[in-house]
Amino acid sequence: MEFIPHDYQKRAISMVVQKSHVGLFLDMGLGKTVITLTAIQELMYDRFEIARVLVIAPKRVAEDTWTREHEKWDHLKNLRVSRVLGTVQQRRRALEQDADIYVIGRDNVVWLVEHYLNTTRRWPFDMIVIDELSGFKNPQAKRFRALRKAAPRASRIVGLTGTPSPNGLMDLWAQMYLLDMGERLGRTLGAYREKYFTAGARNGYVVYKWNPVRGAKQEIERRISDICVSMSAADYLKLPKRIDNMIPVQLSPAELSKYKQLEEEQILTLEGEDIVAPNAAAVRIKLLQLANGNVYSADGSVVAFHDRKVEALAEIVDTNDSPVLVFYSFKHDLEAIQKAIPEARILNTEKDIADWNDGKVRVLLAHPASVGYGLNLQDGGHTIVWYGPTDSLELYQQANARLYRQGQEKPVIIHHLIAEGTVDEIVMKSLENKDTSQAAFLAALKERRGDEQRGLQRPNGGGSSRQGHKRREEEGKA
Repeated sequence: MEFIPHDYQKRAISMVVQKSHVGLFLDMGLGKTVITLTAIQELMYDRFEIARVLVIAPKRVAEDTWTREHEKWDHLKNLRVSRVLGTVQQRRRALEQDADIYVIGRDNVVWLVEHYLNTTRRWPFDMIVIDELSGFKNPQAKRFRALRKAAPRASRIVGLTGTPSPNGLMDLWAQMYLLDMGERLGRTLGAYREKYFTAGARNGYVVYKWNPVRGAKQEIERRISDICVSMSAADYLKLPKRIDNMIPVQLSPAELSKYKQLEEEQILTLEGEDIVAPNAAAVRIKLLQLANGNVYSADGSVVAFHDRKVEALAEIVDTNDSPVLVFYSFKHDLEAIQKAIPEARILNTEKDIADWNDGKVRVLLAHPASVGYGLNLQDGGHTIVWYGPTDSLELYQQANARLYRQGQEKPVIIHHLIAEGTVDEIVMKSLENKDTSQAAFLAALKERRGDEQRGLQRPNGGGSSRQGHKRREEEGKA
């Protein structure tokens, strides 16, 4: 696919290229990943200023977005990405690969820093990209303390987030410290507090809340404005007003094998329980349940299968600054979500609706059948997450219309958690084709099985992706 950047994307790319330390505070949907990868491509292969890039991201984003995004765009397909994920042995092997970009989950930052600085005393990355920089807002966290040791050893650092201060201005200090080592907001958190805040709620000597002094926000913004840029989706995404985002969720090979067994044989033994689907309609329901993470056994008990979707949802909530409306399909979905996100509220009463529209609810859970015609929720937020797709086109359209409707002042972002290689993909395709009949489902299922039996694979690129690439050290500029 050809990348034709918007004007704001051109400005952001230029900023990353021109400045060694940058904070891109961009709303979700503005293309932070492609912006950063395009800048990396230019810095590495046009300007020869960098050779190895480390990308730190939340687990799901590291597994999917950063290791897939470059494959979408023609100008980025030659970038070589190594996934530093999995077991210790797998991570070590990934670090030994000859690649341009090394992607690691932020939960393994401490391990990575110790792996290099405590053993070889060498830091091999000359550029660090911190995706969801707000995940490092706590200066007491081990991941922050580890990264602050490594950050000065990189010549370039880019911080990406749409929510730089989810809990207030106090969150900014640690994030900015990783970008400039305290040059703009002070070298210690204490100095930052003393200059810009006064103590609020406290218990003895323990302060629970710090209130910014008058003019603090404007002064902080002024001080960081030379290396940070903030862009809102509402300002730049005039069209489309609705953004559909497909978030792939990967099952393990063992889980996918069990899923295929139920799909083909209509019976599966899982955790000692029998899962039976006697007809086509039952097969569809059971497969949707498995894709979501849990399934009902023959006696009606809930059998756990995987937690990939609930982890993905938790990360969306954690990294999203606006309230989130979540649509679930099954009761066991609801139970799994409530366990992972205890503050989530179920939409049951008029008070729930009023509180949502007043901004008092961070995460609202609803079954699509319970939010029919005429229910106005657009004042409370602009982000929807489909925990699993519904095969009812009417329910799908009506549920989305709760936020995507007249009176909504911001672009509506609709995330879909899609388990790869499962019925989720078939249901989404049928929704796009506006054909959700059982016949269409069976036809798609038959076609998928036929492809698998024939062993169809993507054509092999034959290694041409590396053609034309020269490492910086090969140019004598190491």
